[in-house]
Amino acid sequence: MGNDGGSIPTRRELVKNAARTPNTSELKATQHEAQSYAWEYCPLSNRPLISPIVSDCAGTLYNKDSIIEHLLPKDDDTLTSVTKEKEEILQGRVKGLRDIVEVKFSVVKEDAEEKRICPITSKELGPNTKAVYLVPCGHAFSEAAIREVATEACVECNEPYTSENIIPILPFSKEDISRLSTRASKLKGSGLTHSLKKAPGGKKRKKNAEADVPPTESPATSQITKSGPPKDRSITNNIAQSRNGSSTPDPATSRSIKNASTASLTARVLDEQEERNKRRKLGLNDNLKSLFSSGGYSAQAQKGGDFMTRGYSLPKRA
Repeated sequence: MGNDGGSIPTRRELVKNAARTPNTSELKATQHEAQSYAWEYCPLSNRPLISPIVSDCAGTLYNKDSIIEHLLPKDDDTLTSVTKEKEEILQGRVKGLRDIVEVKFSVVKEDAEEKRICPITSKELGPNTKAVYLVPCGHAFSEAAIREVATEACVECNEPYTSENIIPILPFSKEDISRLSTRASKLKGSGLTHSLKKAPGGKKRKKNAEADVPPTESPATSQITKSGPPKDRSITNNIAQSRNGSSTPDPATSRSIKNASTASLTARVLDEQEERNKRRKLGLNDNLKSLFSSGGYSAQAQKGGDFMTRGYSLPKRA
C-alpha cells in the first residue's frame, strides 16, 4: 500500500473491534446456552439424553449406554483418538459402573414432549431451575424443595441420605464444584465410589479381625506359625501318603474341614487317590489284561479274529 495515491491505514483502523472481557450479560447467555445443551445431549455420544440417564461425581449427565460402550474393551486401533477424547471429557471420574448413579427423573408428557419435573414443587428441571439428586437412590428434585423439606430420607423411596450426598446436577458455581471435589476425595480415601459402593481392587478383610499377627510372638507361637496348623499338616500328609501309596487316606480329614464345599472336594480327591493306589497294587489294569491271555493258544477259537483280537498268549509255567 502506498505509491498509488491512496492512504496508509493505521492499526486503529485495521483493528476495529479490540479484544475485551465479556460483560456479565454475555457470560450469563453463554452459560445458559451451555447448560441447555448439557441438559439435552450426552457429551460422550452427542446424542439426546434418554432414559436411563446416569451421572458421575461431578454431576454431569450421560446416557447409560454411552458409558457402557466406553467401558467395554476395544480392539480396533482406529478408535484411539475417539477414546482419548472421551477420556478427556470424563477426566478419570468414571472407571466402572460403580462410579455412576442412575438419575431418576419424574417425567410429565405435554403434547409430544416429555418434561422432567420436581415431584414436590412440579417445577420443570432444566437450565432455569437448579436441580439436585440424592445418593444412593438417585431421585431428582429441585434444590429449593430439598432445602425446604430438610428430611433425612428420600420423599420418593424413603431411602436415607446425608447432606453430603445431595449432588447438584450440572453445577456451575465454584462452591458446588469445590464441594463435589472434596466429597470425591473423601470417598476415595475411604475406599468408596460415587455410588457409595466399595471400590474394586481393595483387600478383603477376614471376618475374624482379631486374627492379626501381634508384633512380638512367643517361641511356641512362632513354631506353630512356621509349621502350620495341625489339621492343615494332617491334610497335606494324607494327600502325600496317598500319592506315594504308603498308606490309605484318613476319611476323618474331610470331616475336620468346616467349609462344606472344601470338605466334599477334599473327600473326593482322597477317594480318587485311594482308588488309584488299589489299581497300582493290582499290577495291570483291565485294559491291559484284555490284550493278554493266561491260557494256551487255540487256533480254532481265534480263527476268525484279527491280529488285535487274537492277542498274545503267555507261556505256561512248568
